[in-house]
Amino acid sequence: MICSDTSSFIAFLHGDKGHDVDLITESLSRRALTLAPVSVSELISYPALPPAMQVLVLKTPQLDVTPGYWERAGRTRALLIQHQHRPRIADTLIAQSCLDHDVPLITRDLDFKAFQKFAGLRLL
Repeated sequence: MICSDTSSFIAFLHGDKGHDVDLITESLSRRALTLAPVSVSELISYPALPPAMQVLVLKTPQLDVTPGYWERAGRTRALLIQHQHRPRIADTLIAQSCLDHDVPLITRDLDFKAFQKFAGLRLL
């Protein structure tokens, strides 16, 4: 399984080019793509998302929120703050979902590099 964050999935929906978009296309065809619940919320709230794409988002499997998730997310965010980073809550929740399930993240958002460096998030 591979998880896509919101930025890369929007690029895919727009038909943009890039390694992340190629990975999403390949993962969808292999039924190996998943989304964090926060990404689903972000994508569904995206004003330019056509109804057909909403269906695609909602049909894409989601990573489960596991017991202790919120506490672990808070501790992960605190770790990054201790290292002088200012992680957004949504990014923290996406990263924590991937960390909990040991799933790599497809992203074009460079803010996730701090999660890679300090929390062990695997990025593609």
